Amino acid sequence: MSSAPNVTRVTSDGVDWLASAATYPRSTVALWEERPDAPVVLPCGTVFDVVSAPAIFGRRMLDRLWDDGPGSGPVAVFRGRVLLFAAPGTAQRLPSLLAWEEWGSNRTEAMPPLLCHGTGDAVTVPAPAGCDTPGDARWLVAPDTRHPWLPGPEVVLWAAVRAAREAVRISIFPPADQDANVYDVSRRR
Repeated sequence: MSSAPNVTRVTSDGVDWLASAATYPRSTVALWEERPDAPVVLPCGTVFDVVSAPAIFGRRMLDRLWDDGPGSGPVAVFRGRVLLFAAPGTAQRLPSLLAWEEWGSNRTEAMPPLLCHGTGDAVTVPAPAGCDTPGDARWLVAPDTRHPWLPGPEVVLWAAVRAAREAVRISIFPPADQDANVYDVSRRR
């Protein structure tokens, strides 16, 4: 069981932080005051970057961050993907770190592609009021301060590698030959 916080509603300080990424922050805050259940699209690259992972793998990464690591910044779910909010510059640096780890060289569920959204990209941000409707954008860890801690590329890499290792059972024994004769030697006299 993960020790990640269950914060699904954004605080007023969190709203201010999210809105600071928008081209017109006051307009974004005004929209959310009028419609607190409205998701918005915000640009990445200046206030935050986003690393997007398939839902199950993203939850494994989040578990690793909270159970064995430093925790996470804000985390959302949107259209079957987990969106980990990361420090600006993560989207530029993380792909080369993943390549160094030979990430995705053999496409498996244990090592799914991670999408990095940075400068020039935008993401849908869940509504501040939170939403529990399946399929909608919602917060797993909502922003609650004006300056949340955001993991950098090395921390995200660390979580991805550990989540992949957890998903793969590694054995030092080769797979059994299905046509081999197997003898139970434990009953020897």
